[in-house]
Amino acid sequence: MRPYFTSIFILLTISNLIFAQTTNVEWAKIQGKQLVEVTFELNPSLSIKNELQIEPFIPIREVAIRGKTLSIFTDTPFRLNQHYYLKIGDIDEVFLVPDAILNSLYSDKSMGFNREGEWNVFRIFAPRAMWVRLVLFENHSGPDRREFIMNQDKQGVWQLYTKENWTGKYYGYRLWGPTGEGEMFDSTIVVADPYSRAVVTRNEYQHRARTLILPAAQFNWAGDGWMQIPMRDLIIYEMHVRDMTAHPSSGLPVGQKGYYKSLIRTDQNGGLPYIRKLGVNAVELLPAQDFANIEVPYKDNSAPFYNTWNPYERNHWGYMTSYFFAPESYYATGGTMEGGRYNGIDGRQVKEFKEMVKSLHRNGIAVLMDVVYNHVSQYDYNPFKYIDKFYYFRLKPDCSFESVSGCGNDFNTKRPMARKMILESIKFWMQEYHVDGFRFDLALLIDKETCRRILSEARKINPSTIIIAEPWGGGYDPDGFSDLGWASWNDQIRNGIKGQNPHDGLGFIFGKFQGQNNRKSLERYVQGSLRRMGGQYTDVAHSVNYLESHDDHTLGDFIRIGLGEVNEHQRIFDTNKNVRLTPRQMASNKLAALYLFTSQGPVMIHEGQEFARSKVIAETSIPDENFGKIDHNSYNKDNETNYIDYGHATLNSELLEYYRGLIRIRKQYTAFRAGEEAKLFFHDSNDPFLLIYNLNYQGEYFVVGLNGNPYQQYEINRPHGNWNLLVDGKEVYPESQPKKAPLKIIVPPSTGFILKRAN
Repeated sequence: MRPYFTSIFILLTISNLIFAQTTNVEWAKIQGKQLVEVTFELNPSLSIKNELQIEPFIPIREVAIRGKTLSIFTDTPFRLNQHYYLKIGDIDEVFLVPDAILNSLYSDKSMGFNREGEWNVFRIFAPRAMWVRLVLFENHSGPDRREFIMNQDKQGVWQLYTKENWTGKYYGYRLWGPTGEGEMFDSTIVVADPYSRAVVTRNEYQHRARTLILPAAQFNWAGDGWMQIPMRDLIIYEMHVRDMTAHPSSGLPVGQKGYYKSLIRTDQNGGLPYIRKLGVNAVELLPAQDFANIEVPYKDNSAPFYNTWNPYERNHWGYMTSYFFAPESYYATGGTMEGGRYNGIDGRQVKEFKEMVKSLHRNGIAVLMDVVYNHVSQYDYNPFKYIDKFYYFRLKPDCSFESVSGCGNDFNTKRPMARKMILESIKFWMQEYHVDGFRFDLALLIDKETCRRILSEARKINPSTIIIAEPWGGGYDPDGFSDLGWASWNDQIRNGIKGQNPHDGLGFIFGKFQGQNNRKSLERYVQGSLRRMGGQYTDVAHSVNYLESHDDHTLGDFIRIGLGEVNEHQRIFDTNKNVRLTPRQMASNKLAALYLFTSQGPVMIHEGQEFARSKVIAETSIPDENFGKIDHNSYNKDNETNYIDYGHATLNSELLEYYRGLIRIRKQYTAFRAGEEAKLFFHDSNDPFLLIYNLNYQGEYFVVGLNGNPYQQYEINRPHGNWNLLVDGKEVYPESQPKKAPLKIIVPPSTGFILKRAN
């Protein structure tokens, strides 16, 4: 059955056009079944109301003008599957963009492929399509195919019922719809199901995919459930699945590195054994939903975009999601990036992802996913582009994609079925994969109602679900996310401790104040950046404190450059010499870590931060004029620039042990994560970069000192009574061998300490 939408031309003519200067149209939209709204640059003349005509004839019920907006109400509904145009006097025709009218349709039906009783059912929401056909393939790459006509219901859902068993086969959709302004319907392209649970993809920038129909067999979780870790107790390790085992120093055999299963092998220097020994209680995976791994060819005039920026033609980090229900198949055993080859042929990525989660849980480690719902891949045959660009994306007045994300096409999360997809994706990863939480990339591009629903729906499944925002995306609003009950990355503590950039934006550990920072802000960060103290958060659990993430320089490189000991524009030939910390670098790294782990709120560190990892651009077969230089944006390098070199962890084992010790202390003593229940008292100081404070919680008493002055040593009187020195600028002392604190505590430049009152 066809929907109630067909294409018509609306011609609005004005015989006495006396407002020519007002006719520059900013937007012309169909906002309801019988409503058009037109926004002008200037207020239109009232005479327009008397001279309107619609052809072919559609009776106009009412015309209203409010400021710059003209509203036209009709007696006949508009249709969706062709185009409408507006003409005002002698100006050119203006396309009427289908906008709010698209929100009128919604379906509770299960999308994608589902087994419903004796039926196998396929559904796709494409409200403006004229026809949709399911294309069934016998194998992942062959031409053998059968096509099936799908039928549309009144809510814009196309569906096909069959009793045939197609398990192990592959399918996709061909669609046709309106043509013209900005449309992307293309019946020559077969797109995979946006609800695919497993896809087979070809190694090319179009990322052509087919959906694999998986058997109904269940995975044996053996009693595994979600980790129940309070937000305040989180110590998160942000990591890339492949980076953690791909380097030769991981100790894994050739051909068995870089996969989900590689991560959890116990016979290695890296992966799970390394993470477990470090002591963190959560990992945050860089995007592992199926993404477009390959970008357009470098400097190729025949490509749809002229690529001058990425000679590697790769997207290593994964922030170009293609399928929101399917795990990335490149990380399954046997995965390859050889051009023209395929990944995900047998769907093993599904089982292996689950095995990874199950193993991490058994070792007391929660699993968070970095998810990208604010945009999709820019270059690939992403299904949403070809199902309905106008429904699923935010568009400019010329019908091109908005790119507030900076990635080419921003997803319109306000659309009811787009919101439904996001919510169902979140619930799917929780229920099907036992994922414990999510970090939302550029979360400010996700509308507030969808954010509310995400938290609500996730907490219905697991009350301890971890929800974290990157509070950017056309603005910056950690306060707003805190009001919603979300945590977010605390960029302010990052900038306050290390600085915003290593050139002219240095922070506390360099004896500098960056931006709006001052002594009070440094104290506020320690206490959890609470709003009542001038911070962003209503609860310290919302303040995810961090100093390094996948973006920008590593903390180690930031310090190397900030101290003037490394020039990021010069080529480095001895990476071991570069990574080995000088005494000044070691002190600054330790001080930064001490500040971070003694601040209230959950903590996040990035892979390799614990040994001051340096990203030196590796020399490969791909010509890169910057090889040997420090990299601050390594998103495109699937090579040793990004792989974790565990030999470097050995070179800087002193810092690594310091991190391990601080993690142990934070886990051992609730006072450092008790939030507002902890009592803090800051001592007065003539030096704004000397922070000394008392901390007590339920009978445990501490004194913490942080000396960010790189030139001044201080001598601090120990409080009365018996006190142990837990930490100083040299080491974190073992719990089994407490070190009695001297009467005078010497605090050298760029160091700190923790005292604990002995029982």
